Amino acid sequence: MTAPIITDGFHAKHMYCRMTARKARFVADQIRGRSCNEALELLEFAPHRAAYFFKKVLISAMANASQDEDVNVNRLYIAECRADEGPMLNNRLRWRPGPQGRAMPWAKKTSHLIVTVKELQDA
Repeated sequence: MTAPIITDGFHAKHMYCRMTARKARFVADQIRGRSCNEALELLEFAPHRAAYFFKKVLISAMANASQDEDVNVNRLYIAECRADEGPMLNNRLRWRPGPQGRAMPWAKKTSHLIVTVKELQDA
């Protein structure tokens, strides 16, 4: 008889997403702690651009969990969902013309989207 393997969860990441982390955190806060099926339904109809990216990452995390035979995919919930800041595109500021001949800095930001799912344990 083998002991059950306790996992730290199943992860999926989208690195260097071409979106600011501040805008992505709004969607991350909405789905954190929800069941995966409920979160997928919420992301399907969310009007935010980040919802599309988080939906793809969540589907990937659920597919990673389905590789384990002991995991019931219908009992998964989102244990961790976050949007961290990534590097600026090409690691530098861009410049746009400003008033009176000045130059105004302009950053093309990226973010790292991370989703971790775990199986709900019986109480």
